[in-house]
Amino acid sequence: MIFDRNEKKAVIALMGAGSMGTAIVRRIASGKKILLGDISEKALERVGEDFSRCGYDVETMQVNALQKESIEAFAQKASDLGPVMYFIDTAGASPNQASPEHIVNLDMVGTGYAVDAFGKVMAQGGAGLIISSQAAYMYPIPNDIELQLVNTPTKELTQVPFIQEVAMQNSGLAYMIAKRMNHLQAQRAAATTWRDRRARINTISPGVIVTPLAYDEFRANGEGYQAMIDASAARRTGTSDEIAEAAAFLLGEHATFITGTDLLVDGGVIASIRTGEYKLGQ
Repeated sequence: MIFDRNEKKAVIALMGAGSMGTAIVRRIASGKKILLGDISEKALERVGEDFSRCGYDVETMQVNALQKESIEAFAQKASDLGPVMYFIDTAGASPNQASPEHIVNLDMVGTGYAVDAFGKVMAQGGAGLIISSQAAYMYPIPNDIELQLVNTPTKELTQVPFIQEVAMQNSGLAYMIAKRMNHLQAQRAAATTWRDRRARINTISPGVIVTPLAYDEFRANGEGYQAMIDASAARRTGTSDEIAEAAAFLLGEHATFITGTDLLVDGGVIASIRTGEYKLGQ
């Protein structure tokens, strides 16, 4: 049975087929073509079958978010399918999952390669979204260093002394700095390559969101996360569906004047930190 006879459908490309990314795609995917990318063939098979059984037009492609060539091939595949109107990047590793080097290479450099690659294929009027983290607000980077980082080509980021001397110290610092760099990468793209294609790009910084992968963090530092949750205004964790609602706004028609910015969706954690109601590490 043919569920959809429409042709030249808008393409949604998702890099990182986890629960948060798939929630975002499901929120906006009706009547569109979906391209799922992930390093795990099992995850692609499982998620792709789920989308297909629910009536969505979906294809999958194995992609290594650490490799520039693999990311570029993924972007080209998306372009071959039709006009790329949406790109969502959720690929990343958390502090208790990986070494500082891996986090820098995946969350920072890999994201930069993805922003660069999709900056060459986005359709006019398209929108991109990088999933960053509230951690981006937890380590202030001096303005002169941020200016240096935002003007450094992606392939040279790991050679910046600040990255070598600070981000590589431990996984927590690597994660906070990489996620702040996501904001800078979106700003740079919004003002240059994505602007030239008349496309927008933004970031979302989620707080404590319950996903299957989040349990690695909870197991490693449950008391710390509990204190953070208790000190927040919301006094609870968030869900992938709540992030999907925010993402649908930034990707949609009501946000066409918004580009190069970050939306913090954290239940008030960063507000608690800045007012002294919660201290990191307490």
